[in-house]
Amino acid sequence: MTTAAILLQATSAFSSIQGFLPMILIIVVFYFFMIRPQMKKAKDHKKYIEELKVNDKVVTNAGIHGRIVEINDTTFLIDVGSGTKIRFDRSAIALDASKALNTPAPQPK
Repeated sequence: MTTAAILLQATSAFSSIQGFLPMILIIVVFYFFMIRPQMKKAKDHKKYIEELKVNDKVVTNAGIHGRIVEINDTTFLIDVGSGTKIRFDRSAIALDASKALNTPAPQPK
């Protein structure tokens, strides 16, 4: 009698774990395909913003192209041409467009 009760408890425990297995797999897949890449992108953006210096060319999230004139703790002063300077928050710099703008062009052979 006790052996049957133990087997019944073991199978019911396995079936309850088996019921949660799809949910656990969905959470794991969601983490590796959604959350982790987003955290990596945010870390790369923060590192890039910290490495910017005066005279670097940047593009803002609004699509404004310019050159950094002054750097403060939380803002950049950007010269957008003809002596026009605009102050932007550090988070307003677009990572991908600014990196592409600052990479040197390949030399023709």
